[in-house]
Amino acid sequence: ALPLGTPPPPAERRTAQGHRDLPPAQEPGAERPRAAPWQPRRWRQQLERIRHMRSRRDAPVDRMGVQTCCDSGAAPQVMRYQVLLSLMLSSQTKDEVTSAAMQRLRQRGLTVDSILQMDDATLGQIIYPVGFWRTKVKYIKQTTAILKEQYGGDIPSTVEELVKLPGVGPKMAHLAMHIAWNRVTGISVDTHVHRITNRLKWVKKETKSPEETRLALEDWLPRDLWKEINWLLVGFGQQTCLPVNPRCGECLNRDICPAAKRR
Repeated sequence: ALPLGTPPPPAERRTAQGHRDLPPAQEPGAERPRAAPWQPRRWRQQLERIRHMRSRRDAPVDRMGVQTCCDSGAAPQVMRYQVLLSLMLSSQTKDEVTSAAMQRLRQRGLTVDSILQMDDATLGQIIYPVGFWRTKVKYIKQTTAILKEQYGGDIPSTVEELVKLPGVGPKMAHLAMHIAWNRVTGISVDTHVHRITNRLKWVKKETKSPEETRLALEDWLPRDLWKEINWLLVGFGQQTCLPVNPRCGECLNRDICPAAKRR
């Protein structure tokens, strides 16, 4: 029994009307403490190790990625167009092939007007053997005409407008915003980023498409890392975390990677 004069515990207190007087945290309508946002286990440690593995900057994306394909000395409007064109060519295509095709196009003076004046057969010969080159000829011509008519030969400055262009998807749009306009609008997710983030369990549940992965990553990954993550993971996927037969024995994350433990 409690000594005389000792108040009852909070859960047992009664109001003057005889109703239970609940502790403040349990009162109806009271705000509950917010749960910490979801984050993958050990993701910062995994990220630091990937940074270390990518420190040499010698993957194909470093030497021949889209950021290297445009003429940095060209007028800003021309440079931005070249960035967009290289992104359109890069879909389902190795960096080496995209880079070579862009070099051949630039040798002819790669501008909106030069592409519009070029016949489809010639354009196809120049960009071959990029993946789906026939379809890309059609998309490049359609998109270039739109840029000429609606944007004065420049490219749109928003993701919403970019994805409306024929042959331009979210991955390309976010990269174009980053490389051409120097604005980070989202995470660019290609097959490498999609594969690796699922292997590392950087998504709450397995995602089925790069766009689904982008939304899942943007939900928790700090925004100051959005600019870096594509470059890091693409090169990592080209050299170590391969689509087939990943080189887990060479990976610094082999002891904390969920996928490596199953190999």
